[in-house]
This record gives sequence, structure tokens and C-alpha cells, in this order.
Amino acid sequence: MLSILVEIILPFFFSFAVVILITMLAERFGTKAGGIAGTLPSTIIIAFLFIALNRGIPFAAHSLTVSIAVMAMNLLFLTIFAALITRSLPHALLGSFGIWAIGTVVIYFSNLDSMLVSQIAFAAAYVGCLWFLEKHKHIPSQQKIIMTYSVRKILLRGLLAGVVIAAAVVLSNVNAALSGVLAMFPAIFLSTMLIADFEHGPDFTRGLAKALIYGSYSVTAYGLAIFILYPTIGITAGTIGAILISLAVSAILYLLRSMLR
Repeated sequence: MLSILVEIILPFFFSFAVVILITMLAERFGTKAGGIAGTLPSTIIIAFLFIALNRGIPFAAHSLTVSIAVMAMNLLFLTIFAALITRSLPHALLGSFGIWAIGTVVIYFSNLDSMLVSQIAFAAAYVGCLWFLEKHKHIPSQQKIIMTYSVRKILLRGLLAGVVIAAAVVLSNVNAALSGVLAMFPAIFLSTMLIADFEHGPDFTRGLAKALIYGSYSVTAYGLAIFILYPTIGITAGTIGAILISLAVSAILYLLRSMLR
């Protein structure tokens, strides 16, 4: 009973609650500030807290290495979605998930075990995706738009995150790579893009995608922080320290947000 509680129930409900809170706060601002708020670490905190508790710190560290590389693919997911959404939603979904799936399969079978390589891959994707949307596509940021919420929308977001994170924790019993892939599945990005497009159209969606990419370094900073801190100061203190580091990164990104169009 305790195993089920730790592996499924607690991760599901924690991620359900945190994701709803973060995404609702994010949409109360324009796309620049909202993108930063929307990429504050949420699912990664819960996923790796429970993976470390369930399987130990070395296992979590291996999963983290894969997760950071998959996060790079998530940036490509957002970029392709933003580039194709003006054509149609099916084009955007097929293109973005197609690229994400191919890249993630390559990562999964590559036996990646170097955090340095993962960080370099993320940095390259971060710079390249922002350059493409900012300088090549010239996608502007959008002003504040108040999103309307229904019970259905809120539950959809929470359920997507809850199911994915609970699955990542459960599948940590299979192997670290699979757990790392699922921990970074772009469930939040997907639901955010779909709701933004349905309610406000392609221009707002493109601006929000660019801002989510811009703010995403706080997630990677959190991952690197717990990779270093968990083995040195433990899970509890490491989690607190990593949250503070990621918040500092988010604050810096917020102060520099004027660099975006």
C-alpha cells in the first residue's frame, strides 16, 4: 500500500495541483512574463523528488541526464509548433510531435550518461530555437490576455501532468532512461499550446511558444542543481537549494525580458 502511495498517488496529485497553479498564474501576464512564470520548475520537482525517494540518488542522476537532453527536444517541439501553427493545427501537431519523437528515440537508445553533453545539447537548442523564432520568423511578443477557465480545462491540464509524472515514477522500476524521457514529456507545453490556439489564435500561440522557450532555462538550472546537490547535501536540502537556484535564474530572465521582441 505504501509503495502505491509513493509511486502513483502522491506524484499524481502533487503534479496535478502544482501544474494547475503555475499555468493559471502564467496566463495572467503577457507572453514574456507569462512564459517565464509558465516554465518555473513544477513537474520536474515532483518527478525527481519521487524518483530519488523511490530508486535512490544515483538512479535519479542517470534519469536527469536523459531528461535534460529531452528538454532540448521540447524546445524543438515548441519551435516547430510555432512555425507550423499558421498553416493548421494538424500540421503543427504532426510536425512538432514527429520531430520530438524521432529525437527522443535517438536519445533513449544512445545510452547517454554525460550531464555535460546534455547541457550542451540544451544550450544549443535554446540559442538556435530562440534565434529562429526571434530573428528569422520575427515573431513578436503579445500583450496580456485574460484566459477564461472552465472546470474541464483545469482538469485536463492537471490530468495530463498527473498521469505523465505518475507514469515516470512507476516506470523508474523499468530503467532510468525511460523514466527520464517521461519526466520531460511536453504535456504542459502541449496543453498550453492547444488552449492558447483555441482561444486566441496563432499569433498569441506563437508569441507564447517563444516566451516558454526563453523561460525554460530555469527548468534546466533546476535539473543541474539537483544533479549536483542531491549527492552532496541530500534530497530535502538539495530540492530546496535547487528551487532557490531556479528562481534566481527565472528572476534574471525576467529582468532581461526586454531583449525579446
